[in-house]
Amino acid sequence: MNEEFLPLGSIVLLKGGTVPVVVIGYTVIEEGSSELWDYLGCAYPIGVMDPERNLLFKRNQIEKVLFVGYIDDDGKKFLNQLTESYKKITENQ
Repeated sequence: MNEEFLPLGSIVLLKGGTVPVVVIGYTVIEEGSSELWDYLGCAYPIGVMDPERNLLFKRNQIEKVLFVGYIDDDGKKFLNQLTESYKKITENQ
């Protein structure tokens, strides 16, 4: 995978997975852990049914991008800033 983040709404298939996952958030640290996850997702087409069933995953776990979500100039700017911040955070780990 490349170093840039996918837009919200993107749909991916994770390695070893059978259910597509929709990207609904970024850079999450799970409660009680210090591990930084690239993405927060939920099952497609079901969506968020229970926050406890959302998925945390890293970009290297993505096997295939099925759909790239909507992106405009504001979204591109945000994702560029997110990518730069993420690089700085992960360089210090």
